[in-house]
Amino acid sequence: MKPLTTFGGRFDIAKKSHRLLEIKDLECLDGFWSDADHATKIQKEKNLLQGIIKNYQEMVDALDEYEILLDYSKQGDESSALQAIELFNQCEELVQKQEQTVLLANEFDANNAIVSVNAGAGGTESCDWAAMLVRMIKRWAESKGHQMKVFDIQPGETAGVKSATFLIEGAFAYGNLQSESGVHRLVRISPFDSNARRHTSFASIFVGPEVDDTIDIQVLDKDLRIDVYRSGGSGGQSVNTTDSAVRFTHIPTGIVVTCQNERSQLQNKLQAMKILKSRLYERAMEEKRAKQSEIEANKKEISWGAQIRSYVLHPYQMVKDHRTLHESSQAQSILDGDLDEFMKSYLKWKALGGILPDDIDHNSNQD
Repeated sequence: MKPLTTFGGRFDIAKKSHRLLEIKDLECLDGFWSDADHATKIQKEKNLLQGIIKNYQEMVDALDEYEILLDYSKQGDESSALQAIELFNQCEELVQKQEQTVLLANEFDANNAIVSVNAGAGGTESCDWAAMLVRMIKRWAESKGHQMKVFDIQPGETAGVKSATFLIEGAFAYGNLQSESGVHRLVRISPFDSNARRHTSFASIFVGPEVDDTIDIQVLDKDLRIDVYRSGGSGGQSVNTTDSAVRFTHIPTGIVVTCQNERSQLQNKLQAMKILKSRLYERAMEEKRAKQSEIEANKKEISWGAQIRSYVLHPYQMVKDHRTLHESSQAQSILDGDLDEFMKSYLKWKALGGILPDDIDHNSNQD
């Protein structure tokens, strides 16, 4: 049985309980409920804390019962021994559930996710790979009961997509999907090569939280260039053909976002601003992580030339994450959206600050 710890740190239930008491006091203040945005943010935090505490208490109660049954089984009670085994498995599940909850306890982990997929150099091969990644994330979202809303999609000239930006709506969509941010590498026999040669393709995924007015990210008018153009294009049968599509260029950072899924230009502008704020937030977080990484010297920068994950379909089947070293031989299952184990291993790796558990054990032995 695992102890009630998470990567060296304990579940700080006392601190969370104290925060719930603070929230209860806040709710009693005059004017608290009149500020709807602030109240919504606090209620969101409250629900998250209550869920963590509830799960933790269930886990403690199950462990207490397990200890009692274990004592009876040691005295020769076979019925208690069987119940103890069953309860042990339940406790393991509860520990894993609580562990996942704690790993997804950062400020915006519970938010929806805005995802952008871009094909790398390589023409049709990379565009097809980018389309496969869009499908992979869509299938994962469907398995969780999440909804997908497309903001913008640029089809490839022959097949696949050059780029796609979409929203995944669902609880903890951002917290889970952040594991997919970076460059993804595919090795396979190309279906577009008449000589059936092996090709390597690259595509990048960017994931940011959907932001709202409760997240203070300022975009100054002077820093923004807005272009309006006619939406639609090859393969866009369901895309409108009015002059409603918009392109935002954030001049200080060079970030460009587009949106053409709405018929109203105003709605497209509102959606584009959400995407831009998401990109700016995640950029700020990445700069913070990079600065910490430079200090700790234990984390590679994610760049176009440093893939985070490789998918090999020939001459063998293997998917390997180069950050966490988690791998699977079930490549097709992964491409069909079975990403949970990769997401879990990433969250653990992130919680350790980019250090693998084996590295901690090794360093401890050296000490």
